[in-house]
Amino acid sequence: MASETLRPDGARVRVGVVGCGVMGRNHARVLSEVALAELVGIADPDPAVVDPIAATLDTKAVASIEDLLDLDCQAVVIAGPTHLHHELASTAIARGVHVLVEKPIASNPEEGRDLVQRARAAGVTLMVGHVERFNPAVLAVKEAIRGEDILSIAITRVGPFPPRMSSVGVVTDLAVHDIDLIRWFTESDIVEVQPQFKSAVAEREDIALLQFRTASGVLAHINTNWLTPFKARHIHVATRDKYVIGDLITRQVTECSGFRPDGSYSMRHLPVGHTEPLRVELTSFLTSLVSGTAPAVTGEEGVISLDIAMRCLAERAAVGAAVEDFAAAKARKVR
Repeated sequence: MASETLRPDGARVRVGVVGCGVMGRNHARVLSEVALAELVGIADPDPAVVDPIAATLDTKAVASIEDLLDLDCQAVVIAGPTHLHHELASTAIARGVHVLVEKPIASNPEEGRDLVQRARAAGVTLMVGHVERFNPAVLAVKEAIRGEDILSIAITRVGPFPPRMSSVGVVTDLAVHDIDLIRWFTESDIVEVQPQFKSAVAEREDIALLQFRTASGVLAHINTNWLTPFKARHIHVATRDKYVIGDLITRQVTECSGFRPDGSYSMRHLPVGHTEPLRVELTSFLTSLVSGTAPAVTGEEGVISLDIAMRCLAERAAVGAAVEDFAAAKARKVR
């Protein structure tokens, strides 16, 4: 049965969280504090993990998404491992429950497109958790370049190897954030990809240098890795008339403009809010349910960003195969 638009008339939206990793715990914490939400439960198969969190947040601990949905959830947040996103979200959608699924939307674009189709058929909202869109520094950068002729974007997202076990590399785990931001900033599709990868200490790629060109002609670059001992999140945007620098961790945004022949220019620090991005994201999701409007990050957008990330990885595989073929041909020639 298709879910109806939620109009709680003062009542809160009944929400559950699936997965008690770092992001799942944060989702549950914020939902327990947001006025629009009633956190009815959190699901995780490990009672040693889920029970203490549920007790702290005064909510119910359950072992599975089926048990969570039996608590009469109107919406769920999927924060389990990426390879389970499709299965978990499909289960919720089949019960007519709205879904916010953490990025990436699924393990591959095909699964992502299937979720979009299922949600559309069921009449439920599907939102993807690209939380950086709600970072106050990102919002300040977006406002600073509104209406500008964007020339280039350079994004750095680096840090130490994550303590969690990961089934993906830096492209799907980290760079997908910035692929989404490039499309959002430029309001244009990415039409060319030129990736470079290296696996220095991990099984999957842990260093990536990605170059893109958008349909509007913007050149973009992403530098990401799991090898830097500290976290850094920087955005540089060059337009025809200004240069904008954003630090997504310190939330400082600087705008340089008025470039003069003598090399001088004007510089000012832009006002940036201090609201927790996850709180803004979850409030946006709940508001879309209550108002019946489209979510801030649609399932379709999540699929496009994942598809571009997969194109980068496919390009890597193609280049690697070509190099192997060349080496084999050279070896045969030597013999």
